[in-house]
Amino acid sequence: MEDNNITVSVQNPDGTLTALEAPVDMGLSLMEFLKACEYDILATCGGMALCATCCVDVLEGEEKLNEMSDDEYAMLDTLPDLLPNSRLACQLRLSPEMDGLVVKLHGE
Repeated sequence: MEDNNITVSVQNPDGTLTALEAPVDMGLSLMEFLKACEYDILATCGGMALCATCCVDVLEGEEKLNEMSDDEYAMLDTLPDLLPNSRLACQLRLSPEMDGLVVKLHGE
């Protein structure tokens, strides 16, 4: 693994994991990265924390993430099936600290 990349794994609907190599030197959010990897994320608002269509459930590595902003919390609070480990992927900038993160798309 190169210094500028981390591994982010996505849990598939069948429970298997897909490990992805994510660049941390491009300023991408987790949402932008997952969309680039062709995951089915709507991201209707374009990453402004206004729609919750990029919600992911963090299965491993939640402690590695930045603290949730008031805007993110308010948007997540509108979801009827919110989980304690749910986050908006648009609000998570890829960083070296996130190496080993495991997520699944919310609702899958």
